[in-house]
Amino acid sequence: MANKKEVQQRATSAVRKSFNLSNFKKKKGFSNSSVKFKEQGWIPLSKAFQDITSLPGIPTGHISLLRGHSDTGKTTALIEAAVSAQKLGILPVFIITEMKWSWEHAKEMGLEVSEVTDKNGTITDYEGHFLYTDRGVLNTIEDVAVYIADLMDEQAKGNLPFDMCFLWDSIGSVPCDLSVRSNKNNNEWNAGAMSTQFGNNLNQKILLSRKENSPYTNTLVAINKVWTMKPEHPMGMPKLQNKGGMSMWYDATLVVTFGNITNPGTSKIKAIKNGMQVEFAKRTNVQIEKNHIGGVQSRGRIVMTQHGFIADDKKAIDKYRDAHKEHWLKLVGSLDFDLVEEGDLEEEKITTNLLD
Repeated sequence: MANKKEVQQRATSAVRKSFNLSNFKKKKGFSNSSVKFKEQGWIPLSKAFQDITSLPGIPTGHISLLRGHSDTGKTTALIEAAVSAQKLGILPVFIITEMKWSWEHAKEMGLEVSEVTDKNGTITDYEGHFLYTDRGVLNTIEDVAVYIADLMDEQAKGNLPFDMCFLWDSIGSVPCDLSVRSNKNNNEWNAGAMSTQFGNNLNQKILLSRKENSPYTNTLVAINKVWTMKPEHPMGMPKLQNKGGMSMWYDATLVVTFGNITNPGTSKIKAIKNGMQVEFAKRTNVQIEKNHIGGVQSRGRIVMTQHGFIADDKKAIDKYRDAHKEHWLKLVGSLDFDLVEEGDLEEEKITTNLLD
């Protein structure tokens, strides 16, 4: 005689044989498309960036962080992404909270921008296939979150029929609402607001746009300000710490670090003629620290110019100089000038004549 356990197992087996999982999914309204993702797309960056990192650029439908000390190439990468997004028909959405933005620089790098002038010829506005907002409107982390959420709501309603690439410069440059109201810039409060507003909310909405059943794909590229954290023990190494907390790091698919840990990790390439010196370009270190798409992590050097990244070799530098003759003729007064490098690329002073 079968025991109680055997009877239960037979009954369960009989139920399973007659059960149809597909019918259950239909009954509950579970669509098969809910488990499918779109084919991975990319917003291309310059060939020099691609060659040194083995990545096409910025992955669409993901969160990418460009982090490092000041003036190390983060903004160059961000503008390159914006220029490529425009060409692909993706709407660049500039969120400028550090207020170091330059329309002239963006135009030099290829961003399509039209100047709006008054009757006196004074520029009053800029127009083009992009959206722009800054600290004149967005004063807190919560303001940034509301702005992004509102645009995605308008997109879902059909009022903004474009894929969007949010370009935030930068995390760590704007406090949370509580810090503002208390007149105290508390880093723990700011990190908490980032976690609440983005880590638990907006980041997930952006990542969900990768699903096949989502009509649009949204991407977030954020510059993350950093500071150097001292070693935890005498034999330890210093580390880069993200301002605004780690919530964005956790949700980011791609993290690119520019420069070194204890210094910017750049060296200036100067054009020199008759005692006059003009900064021609900068050499910087680039490292892929986190890559959850292909898994490739790489490190190398790249040269950033006023017009984008170029390869770190004499041939590429000479080609760049020739391509912008009028620019350098205007600045230096001659095309017959020397290029000299100086800086702290390897955390020590170096001086090299690039023409040797």
